Amino acid sequence: MSGKEGSTKGGRGKAKSSKSVSRSHKAGLQFPVGRIARFLKAGKYAERVGAGAPVYLAAVLEYLAAEVLELAGNAARDNKKNRVVPRHIQLAVRNDEELSKLLGSVTIANGGVLPNIHQTLLPKKPSKGKGEIGSASQEF
Repeated sequence: MSGKEGSTKGGRGKAKSSKSVSRSHKAGLQFPVGRIARFLKAGKYAERVGAGAPVYLAAVLEYLAAEVLELAGNAARDNKKNRVVPRHIQLAVRNDEELSKLLGSVTIANGGVLPNIHQTLLPKKPSKGKGEIGSASQEF
């Protein structure tokens, strides 16, 4: 026989008895491309959904999830914890400028707030100037 033998098939289409490969695996992603495609179609965002749209959206969502998890993991390690809890996600998101802007109107349950005391509420440092009794605001 020449170059093409029994099991190999020329042209397009898949050969018999070949294992199916998911679109997520083809794109090298962890997020489910097929499920996102189904949601895009069922959500009626558009009449038709292209083949590349769910792949792109899955890649973007996976990147955002990885970014948040990376920062939340660092926040957990800073607090000497092995497990990421909502507080760590809150600290990660609010300390990152771009993520804070993206999730500006989002409330994270059990996230708490950033530790912050307004400057005017802090005690005033004693002035090391002339050593006069009383402050400058009390002079008439």
